Amino acid sequence: MEIAIQRLHNQLLERTTLHHPGEVVAWFGAIQAQDWAGAKWSLGLRLPGSTDVDIEQSMTSKAFVRTWALRGTLHFVAASDLRWLLALISPRIISNFQKRYLDLGLGEQTLARSNALLTAALQDGKQLNRTALLAILEQKSISTQGLRAAFLLQRAALDGLICQGVTYRNNPTYMSVEESLPSVKKMEHGDALVMLAMRYFTSHGPATLQDFTWWSGLTSKEAKDGLSGVQSQLIHETIDGRIYWLSPNMTANEVDCSPNIYLLPGYDEYLVSYKDRSASLYPLDKGNVNLANGLSPTIIKNGQVVGTWQRRYKKETVIIKANLFSPLTASEKLAFDAAIHLYEEFLGVPVQAEPS
Repeated sequence: MEIAIQRLHNQLLERTTLHHPGEVVAWFGAIQAQDWAGAKWSLGLRLPGSTDVDIEQSMTSKAFVRTWALRGTLHFVAASDLRWLLALISPRIISNFQKRYLDLGLGEQTLARSNALLTAALQDGKQLNRTALLAILEQKSISTQGLRAAFLLQRAALDGLICQGVTYRNNPTYMSVEESLPSVKKMEHGDALVMLAMRYFTSHGPATLQDFTWWSGLTSKEAKDGLSGVQSQLIHETIDGRIYWLSPNMTANEVDCSPNIYLLPGYDEYLVSYKDRSASLYPLDKGNVNLANGLSPTIIKNGQVVGTWQRRYKKETVIIKANLFSPLTASEKLAFDAAIHLYEEFLGVPVQAEPS
């Protein structure tokens, strides 16, 4: 079983079965999104024919939101999943941040007052950007200097009070969860564990229990309980002494090893969502921290990292600088050109590859 190729399919890079950005976000359970432009492209890659504008319009319609979720980092989360997901993961994240709150002078009384002020500011369907919300806190004598700003907003989000909509010029807008998102039936803790495990192994498989534990930020016991609740619906393979779980709906003999090349943004789920990313890094030097952590924008061929890329703007054109680890064949160059063209269609502006 080719782990990397299987992941391409289950992560909807090689096979697209969905039609809307919110459906893709729900398929994954959550999509890492601290890089705003890169996260939108992560969705675009999985929805050929979609554009940057389409992704933002879907977010404006509240199909999905952006908030601090798994491991306390920014993610896209489907609107219908937000409440049960936060109820499952937030208590542990908040507990882990207690020392940081104290170091920043953010006692529970200050955090509660900040939460109340932020909630009030977003009443009656108002949406305010980060700058405006922080100004309100400052006016009420709550300092937002340094890291306090991020932790005040994050805490209100983890408490399920606010979430982010579209970002304009690196300034995210915020809305009230209670007023802006549909109410959903409360989910029991055990059911939420099972739901998150099913989402993960269906969309990210083949993956190990350790991968799921890392991605979710759950305790080892919680992650194990979640997997136990769904393993009868999954299949598993033992490779090099490790047990990999995946959905039976995608088996090895259904995989088409196409020569497609993808320009993945940094933090894309294809790399960043696994504790062990070696399946896509062979035979690269694992000492490259940015590659090993999935932080760099990467060029993927047949499931393997074959280079990195950067973008810059020159007037009205996006320039792509590729760093390929080895020369491409003639057919691979065509696939690379197709990847550039896909990105160009997504952005809606000319994209050129700079000779490497």
